[in-house]
Amino acid sequence: MDWKRLVQMALLGSSDVEQFAILVVRVSIGLFFAISGANKLFITGGTKPVYDTLVKANVPFPSQTAYFVAGVEFVCGSLVVVGFLSSPASVALLIDMTVATLTSALSTLPKGLSPLNWLDDFLYLPEVLYILFFIWLICSGPGKFSVDYWFAGQLLG
Repeated sequence: MDWKRLVQMALLGSSDVEQFAILVVRVSIGLFFAISGANKLFITGGTKPVYDTLVKANVPFPSQTAYFVAGVEFVCGSLVVVGFLSSPASVALLIDMTVATLTSALSTLPKGLSPLNWLDDFLYLPEVLYILFFIWLICSGPGKFSVDYWFAGQLLG
């Protein structure tokens, strides 16, 4: 057994499997948003919960905004899945999740928590996790198993 390699992997990770990790995260989060957006767009009453949330948050033009948000989730989620224009799509979804956090998710946190417990509950919100994934995908890029990687190779060849 190569102890040096084992210690290096335990402390620094492994670039051998990094591309697979990017692929799994990118496809998983992309599918989640594509399916969520499709359900909102193509299932009767799918935008109703989004509309209700937007009305409660006093967002202007709630009906149009609900369809816009659903469209962003469907289109950008689909782009992230295949890794095409994945950084701009991730930015759009990052903005979507930031707005969702500010307009809806924060209001679900209990009042009167200590700062540490508030931070704990805040970091437990799924929207915050999605934001972190999108930041990571924007910084790491879509990985070798993506249309963007192939396209960049053709353009920069």
